[in-house]
Amino acid sequence: MVAVPPEPTPGLHKHRRIAESFGVDPERYDRARAAYPEAMIERIVSAGPGPDFLNVGCGTGIEARQFRASGRTVLGVEPDQRMADFARGTGLDVEVATFEAWEPARRTFDAVVSGTAWHWIDPVAGAAKAARVLRPGGVLAPFGHVSELPPTVAEAHATALQRVAPDSPVGFNRRSGASILDAYRGLYARAADGIREVGGFDEPVLFRYDRERTYSRDELLDGIPTSGGLTSLASDQVAEVLAAVGAAVDELGGIVTMPYATWGLIAIRTDVPPPPTEE
Repeated sequence: MVAVPPEPTPGLHKHRRIAESFGVDPERYDRARAAYPEAMIERIVSAGPGPDFLNVGCGTGIEARQFRASGRTVLGVEPDQRMADFARGTGLDVEVATFEAWEPARRTFDAVVSGTAWHWIDPVAGAAKAARVLRPGGVLAPFGHVSELPPTVAEAHATALQRVAPDSPVGFNRRSGASILDAYRGLYARAADGIREVGGFDEPVLFRYDRERTYSRDELLDGIPTSGGLTSLASDQVAEVLAAVGAAVDELGGIVTMPYATWGLIAIRTDVPPPPTEE
């Protein structure tokens, strides 16, 4: 699950401490994070002109394993050594670097994909690097999950997180009344703006897939510490947030059903190279 404000904070890629904190417990992350819709995976696979995929911010390899199961060859790039080691343990090939600093060494790919990670990458530098490594007709496809807690649970989460980490740029904010499912589109609108600024791509096409998932109290509390608002906090701070969320879930009978939206975009690399950029 992902926690972002209803109006996602611009410049999340500048918060490197949070961006590189998800490997604090890679086993929990891989266990608790949901896989991506198979229809979306197939859509991206079908759009790509060939089998060679680069997975940016691959984490523990959740989406990489899905693309691999669809017959793609996947190379991961991941800044967190702990996450990379876990992914390697599942048989994936992973290189440790931020995408902006990663050196492709003249390698090119049919698709650059990124699951719930592109907002941690500078949108212009990321698009420029993708344009550099994609073959003509190749696909740039960042995407990500967002889920919406029931209002009373979301309020408990937001209040506790505000109390223990008032300066966190990542969290639940219910005051605007906006749906976090709709607002998450903003992350991919900004990604599309970065792609347009760089050039070398057809017009990005945004997409959204919706579904629901039901969690027991324990399942929900297992996943919440993997969100960006909590991964960089001390254990006692995390425990305080979980206690508040757990109490709110108990009030609902110990079970919650949450809507999920998976937002993303597809941009096709043209055969006209973008202007050179400094790296």
